[in-house]
Amino acid sequence: MLPPFVPRSPVSIALAVFAINLVRYALIAVPAYVLFHRLTPKRAVSRRLGPGPTGSKQARRELFYSMVSLGIFGLMGVLMFELAEAGLSRIYTDDRYGPVWTVLSVPVMLVLHDAYFYWTHRFMHWKPVFKYAHRVHHLSHDPSPLAAYAFHPLEAIIEAGIAPLIALTLPVHRDAFIVFLTLSLLINVTGHLGFEMYPRGFLRSPLGWIFNTTTHHHQHHQKTNWNFGLYFNVWDRLLGTNHPQYAATYAAITERPRGTADAPAAVPPGSEGSGGRQLERSPSP
Repeated sequence: MLPPFVPRSPVSIALAVFAINLVRYALIAVPAYVLFHRLTPKRAVSRRLGPGPTGSKQARRELFYSMVSLGIFGLMGVLMFELAEAGLSRIYTDDRYGPVWTVLSVPVMLVLHDAYFYWTHRFMHWKPVFKYAHRVHHLSHDPSPLAAYAFHPLEAIIEAGIAPLIALTLPVHRDAFIVFLTLSLLINVTGHLGFEMYPRGFLRSPLGWIFNTTTHHHQHHQKTNWNFGLYFNVWDRLLGTNHPQYAATYAAITERPRGTADAPAAVPPGSEGSGGRQLERSPSP
């Protein structure tokens, strides 16, 4: 979260971290939004998960809350700096653990973050908490890539909490940490893409058992009490929190002929109600 050349004052640290995250967001989320929600290649039309391109009002809201979140991430950068100054951070810049661990630490961080995200995500869906922290993110029933960081400030603090957790518990090279943060945003943007890019039959493969798809998270935005995972589908499968129609929805989307513009099949006909309403049976937080 900290830049290679760290300024010393809290304000300059916060601004530097804000700028770095803003550049990352601008290079990943914004082009994905323009490509899929403004230009929309003909071959991608059949893979659309929602009713249509994101409107300007929604895009402005997602951008606004994303900028708020980036500001909070900047403040988290100050905390990370203070942890390092106090000798509490385990993030290092030399070669003490060698290149093999530097590479392996990236998937280890992803696994740790996935567990952190799953349980904090379920916590934020607890009714007394939801309206104060997570409701803002769910205003986007048909999300766009711009929603990747569109959090209420309280949620932004929770989301950013993975950074000090890693810094306090896991020895990781600074460069590996930067790679982890970049991959996290890239996968987050993919989850909010609004178009399913994985191939037909993916869910029937071993990789489909492990990894989430865009359909998985898009369905979460419509069916709020299911599909809580971020990178991996393991927690949802083990704890029974995958939406019952997840596989059928994925199949309906990916089996359309390429280039056709059939009505979106975010939830197949005959399944539960739509648009973020509470399901008849939903897992408890």
